[in-house]
Amino acid sequence: MRLLSVLFAVSAAAGLGHAETLKPQTLLQDIVTFDNSSLFINGERLMIFSGEVHPFRLPVPSLWLDIFQKVKALGLNTVSFYLDWALLEGEPGVFRGEGIFDYSAFFEAAKKAGMYLIARPGPYINAEASGGGFPGWLQRIKGHLRTADPEYLAATDNYVANVDKLIAKYQITNGGPIILYQPENEYTGAASGVKFPDPDYMQYVIDQARNAGIVLPMMSNDASWTGGHNLPGSGKGEVDIYGHDGYPLGFDCKNPTTWPSGNLITQYRAQHLNFSASTPYTVPEFQGGSFDPWGGYGFDQCGQLINHEQVRVFYKNMFASGVTIFNLYMIFGGTNWGNLGHPGGYTSYDYAAAIAEDRTVSREKYSELKLEANFLQVSPGYLTATPDISNKTGIYSPNTEITVTALVNYTPERGSFYVVRHTDYQTLASTPYTLSLPTSAGNLSIPILGGSLTLSRRDSKIHVADYSIDGHKLIYSTAEIFTWKKFSDRTVLVVYGGEGETHELAIADEVKWKSTGPPVQVKTIKKDDKNSFTVVQWASNSERRIFKAGNLHIYILDRNSAYNYWAPQIDNTLSSLIVNGGYLVRSASINGTSLSLQTDFNTTTTLEVIGVPLGVSELQINGETTEYRVDSEGNYIVKIDYKAPSFSLPDLSTAKWHYIDSLPEIQQGYDDSAWLSANLKSTNNTYVGPLKTPVSLYASDYGFHAGALLFRGHFTATGTETKLYISTIGGSAFGSSVWLNSSFVGSWPGSGAASMHDDTYDLPSALVAGQHYVFTVLVDNMGLDEDWTVGDDSMKLPRGILDYSLYSNTNTTSPKSNITWKLTGNLGGEQYRDKARGPLNEGGLFIERQGYHLPSPPKPSFSSSNASTPFTGLSSPGVAFYTTSFHLSLPSSQYDIPLRFVFDNSTSLESGQSYRAWLYVNGFQYGRYVSHIGPQSSFPVPEGILNYQGENWVGVVVWAPGKKGAKVPGLRVEAGTPIRTGRGEVEVVEGGRWEKRMGAY
Repeated sequence: MRLLSVLFAVSAAAGLGHAETLKPQTLLQDIVTFDNSSLFINGERLMIFSGEVHPFRLPVPSLWLDIFQKVKALGLNTVSFYLDWALLEGEPGVFRGEGIFDYSAFFEAAKKAGMYLIARPGPYINAEASGGGFPGWLQRIKGHLRTADPEYLAATDNYVANVDKLIAKYQITNGGPIILYQPENEYTGAASGVKFPDPDYMQYVIDQARNAGIVLPMMSNDASWTGGHNLPGSGKGEVDIYGHDGYPLGFDCKNPTTWPSGNLITQYRAQHLNFSASTPYTVPEFQGGSFDPWGGYGFDQCGQLINHEQVRVFYKNMFASGVTIFNLYMIFGGTNWGNLGHPGGYTSYDYAAAIAEDRTVSREKYSELKLEANFLQVSPGYLTATPDISNKTGIYSPNTEITVTALVNYTPERGSFYVVRHTDYQTLASTPYTLSLPTSAGNLSIPILGGSLTLSRRDSKIHVADYSIDGHKLIYSTAEIFTWKKFSDRTVLVVYGGEGETHELAIADEVKWKSTGPPVQVKTIKKDDKNSFTVVQWASNSERRIFKAGNLHIYILDRNSAYNYWAPQIDNTLSSLIVNGGYLVRSASINGTSLSLQTDFNTTTTLEVIGVPLGVSELQINGETTEYRVDSEGNYIVKIDYKAPSFSLPDLSTAKWHYIDSLPEIQQGYDDSAWLSANLKSTNNTYVGPLKTPVSLYASDYGFHAGALLFRGHFTATGTETKLYISTIGGSAFGSSVWLNSSFVGSWPGSGAASMHDDTYDLPSALVAGQHYVFTVLVDNMGLDEDWTVGDDSMKLPRGILDYSLYSNTNTTSPKSNITWKLTGNLGGEQYRDKARGPLNEGGLFIERQGYHLPSPPKPSFSSSNASTPFTGLSSPGVAFYTTSFHLSLPSSQYDIPLRFVFDNSTSLESGQSYRAWLYVNGFQYGRYVSHIGPQSSFPVPEGILNYQGENWVGVVVWAPGKKGAKVPGLRVEAGTPIRTGRGEVEVVEGGRWEKRMGAY
């Protein structure tokens, strides 16, 4: 009762209030339930700590388990995922979910790794995907998108029925890993005149899922924390759990060291209580990185913005708000291969996430996140603690430069949590402070043994009070907790602090103690005859201390040392280990007397295994029995030798390249009779106004939605034509080129921001009256725009030609109808030929229509000489394709070796030799490069797309838009650090080889 009275007195001043825990909700099933504090799964209260992964951005199913293991090693227990409608229903009415698009393998991998899943299949996902995940054929419907317009709703039915049938099969109620479902996404803002929010629309989307068998709780993702749309209890269209997203640092990778003023939001909790007090505080997307546009600053620089300091300050601010369903967007970004990205981004979708695009885990933010997630995993009291919503200073610390947010449990044994941050979160100063905390030992001024605590630049800490550790209790700890585990002979607690910081903790009761490592200061405080506690103080440094208080062993570390610790759960048990060392600890299991660890190494390492269960006598590392010794603490000590493997990579500069012209359309006599005629005199496109041309020249009106577009305009000259005006549109960083017959007219090379451009070109020579001429127009489609604003239909912003005019020497224009147009994109359009790689991988270039980018193209169709390589290139405007093959023999069963293709960038727009390039690897388009825009010049390609034990084919398209032509200054294959790995074998994705395509033109 004494602690309760202290807590109530302090919490009244702090504005905590007293929130009763509500009973779990009544839902359609009883496995996944919730109250106002958290989710329950099978009756167990859980923190859902999740990371976003998009399986379609890593088209190698055998690598999905690798990602799940890396996420689980962080201490996260859940992965959230989008699915991309455009990849699954590229042909209206035909759902294709086979091969790399069979996501049952993704769900099975999650189940094998012991991870939960949150399903977010759309239909709209945003996600920096082409069209926001909408298939391009939606441009042809009159209905307004993301509204209750019947034509739009009907268009979604086939996709949702099929994808939700699969999701329903893998719900936790059917033994699968999926625990939550999100209908729609970021349903937050609408165009003027559009009914919004529309409960009928949202109810339809929810009913689609329910009718497909989804019984899980429905959650929302409002794009604004002040939105309040579709709240539980609001009636038609309501969700079960309300959530919002948050990207507080924004995306200014230009200024990665600048944290904008006012962006650390401290009103989240109060707004949650206002909107949805009966549900857990849920954030389905929180900033785990940043996107980056064409012409941006690159993901390395974005990683400096969204770095380990951001993880410390902003994530702990969310914990101070009491979030208990928390998803980081992204935890692994992957790649926008095969034209799947929107025009606001390039091939890489690295996102500066904790797990890099090449699947490495070397970023410091990965390690920092591991510390935080593991702490929450062993701190069940956090889930029921009531957060302070007052944001007052001077209550828990007399230093007002420090803000302390309390999360208090009114049941003392659950403990309380105090989140400390700089009041001015932008400061780069280190600030000394002391604490005044209510505890079961009274209101204590900390540190008791003198001195002060320190909050370094861009730091935040979680201090605990009355924290239970399996029969032991910390009265308080200023050192942060990584984890604790109860073993058969002891309980081990791991705490850490910044280098040089003073820290202090207090253990309930007077204890017999001993300590190893650097000295600590210890004092027993007697409150009265019955109550005492033991205080321990130290200064953090890189040398480990072990403080033993009976069978409680406290491992005292500095933060950088704590980064090396892991806490894998032993498979099929409720037990865990603590492991010190290794690049990655994937999993642990016991078979009889053998303990097996799946572990990765990038250097020679001493591995320490803490808490080996009784009965174990053998240790296996990655399936190999390994010698070990037992140290004085009873821990297993293993020396792991690392030796980088020797292997060779192809030298592309000396490879035998095969060349073919990929713009035969400008050759005299080219036959375009198989092309589609542009004959639509109107368009259903609801985003643009009336056509400015006699017929629609919007590619999606004719079924072409991705990659390069080609138009051929036929006309008979009057002999007076001197100029061509043309307005083209392709999305950010697009380019276009125009030829008249075989003569070059001009190009728009592109800029990072421009999504459309108007050009007026002088015709290359006088035209002969009565003679037939053809304009050939090449437009680079950079992907379709997203559709974030409900009902504005921005996804329908077309690709192709918006307008054109032929001017005479008297500055008059000839009738536009004098030109008749044909067009092409990928062969077959929506009846795309390459089912293995999906509907977006190919565009309309000649070599794509023929399938020459696939492995083993017909060599007789190509020429081969030292003068026909990408490094000699083109001497005039045009498009060339170069292909070569090479064998790899890499020790991939033992080493995970990241490979990348790197373009040398020594060209500029001013040089007149800038160029665009497409990179194909075994038929998969794995790179789009624009030399004068960038920023990407390095393109990771995963094993599985590359065959590490066999033949590989690489193709490069070079588009020279300038009169001087263009060449590739350099292209090479590079390897990152080989990781000695416990990962499973990677299966090569079988996408098929070249076969002659019927009807190809």
